[in-house]
Amino acid sequence: MSNDREGDDASASPVTAGENTGAQSVDRAVTVLEIIARAGDASVSEVANIVGVHRSTISRLLAVLELRGMVELAGARGRYRLGLNILRLAEAVTGTLEISTQGVDACTALSALIGETVNVAVRQGDSAVNVYQAEGTGAVRVDSWVGRRTPLHATSSGKVLLAWPHLAPAVGLESGFARFTEHTITDPTLLRTELDRVRAEGWATTLGELEDGLNAIAAPIFGANGTVIGALSASGPAYRWSAEVMAEHALDVVAAADSVSALMGYRG
Repeated sequence: MSNDREGDDASASPVTAGENTGAQSVDRAVTVLEIIARAGDASVSEVANIVGVHRSTISRLLAVLELRGMVELAGARGRYRLGLNILRLAEAVTGTLEISTQGVDACTALSALIGETVNVAVRQGDSAVNVYQAEGTGAVRVDSWVGRRTPLHATSSGKVLLAWPHLAPAVGLESGFARFTEHTITDPTLLRTELDRVRAEGWATTLGELEDGLNAIAAPIFGANGTVIGALSASGPAYRWSAEVMAEHALDVVAAADSVSALMGYRG
């Protein structure tokens, strides 16, 4: 009986070893792609040093990846960059991603943490439109904003969507803006200064600028190509969601937005 068991183990061992080796190769190949994606291009030696294996191992992996169109030579410098087949795969994934769906878990978790309402918004023309909302746990909550168009200059999400140059309108920052409360920024010069601050700090705030007594803070959501595709915001009544409290939770809002960015394919 013992001989039979030993025979069974011996026959199973090569399969297990092969599976482990195959999994390791796949893991290394993905790591190589991630390294090249972060760097833009890289040499065999650079990749080998980061992965911690011999150059010949990385050279073989790159040869296979090049054969499959996942990487290509970057000129005649002996460096590799991502290939066109990566773009084809990325486009197939991006087509199935919806920012409102990908933002559910992040919004729910942030709302539970801070007790306030959290939204995901995208830009439509000259407005910000909320596409998902997670309700806060506070006794007094803000109304549902899903599907409502809100002005870019008077909301935290709108400021985020205006702050990055590729999203800013060709015109619009040259003339005045509608006033909703006494706190609304209507002067183009002041708004430009505000947008500079948003880019520098990584988040935007509004203090009663759209509705008296309603404050909000928002951070950008990036797409796979590094452009801002939306904003994640947390809003609440001013007596509870003050400027000081928002500042304490600014990094929580940014982290939530970053997690959605990662799900949308952003690797920055």
